Amino acid sequence: MPGASSRSITVPSAAATAIECRLASGEDELEAHFELRRAVFVSEQELFVGDDRDEHDHEPGTLHAVGLIDGEPCGAVRLYPLEPTWREWKGDRLAVLAELRTHHLGAELVHFAVATAGRLGGARMIAHVQLPNVRFFEHLGWTAEGSPAPFHGVDHQLMSIPLMSRGA
Repeated sequence: MPGASSRSITVPSAAATAIECRLASGEDELEAHFELRRAVFVSEQELFVGDDRDEHDHEPGTLHAVGLIDGEPCGAVRLYPLEPTWREWKGDRLAVLAELRTHHLGAELVHFAVATAGRLGGARMIAHVQLPNVRFFEHLGWTAEGSPAPFHGVDHQLMSIPLMSRGA
């Protein structure tokens, strides 16, 4: 299977509290990012067969972030510019292991993606959000645009958030 890995993901204990989000550094963290996405989008949700990687993963402007709980990769998000000026960004493939979704790692990854795109000069970020997650994104300051529509075979809501550009 393309992208298959023998890497196992260690789940921190329920008492874990130290959360860190950062861009994947090195091959190990990048592979952990992809493995987390496979665990959520291929194995759990069955949105993709074998692997969820696409052309965006190979574009030079694409950033792959990992969310760590007590030093263990437990979440991932991908972000990339949508236009040559880098003013509009897309965040996608937000993945957190199911058993750790109560640790607030998803919110931290979204905040990290928004802040990162803003620091890089972005003015706006969009995301296609699965309908059960719309309220979560609204709580984080995102706004729904238009009506839900199929995306990867599942209804999603297009959402956006303005970015506050900051010096790098």
